[in-house]
Amino acid sequence: MKKMPKLNARMRKELAALDKLADSEIDTSDIPERTVRGIRYKGLFYRTGKKSITIRLDADLLAWFKAQGRGYQSKMNRILREYFASHR
Repeated sequence: MKKMPKLNARMRKELAALDKLADSEIDTSDIPERTVRGIRYKGLFYRTGKKSITIRLDADLLAWFKAQGRGYQSKMNRILREYFASHR
């Protein structure tokens, strides 16, 4: 997996200019929408090694995730990763 490049002066200048714009002024037409089934991404831009653990969950919560079908543990991991990313 490639590492993110370090920000140079030109990149910082571009980011500062974008930061000054309102969201509606930024052209995002060349960026595909992020969908659950469309784009595959790993760990919201960063992926560490996985570790097996034991966790106690409410029975109804676990049943709901299992009812989603195959990959329910990965789905739980993705939801936790998104929560983690939004609360940093």
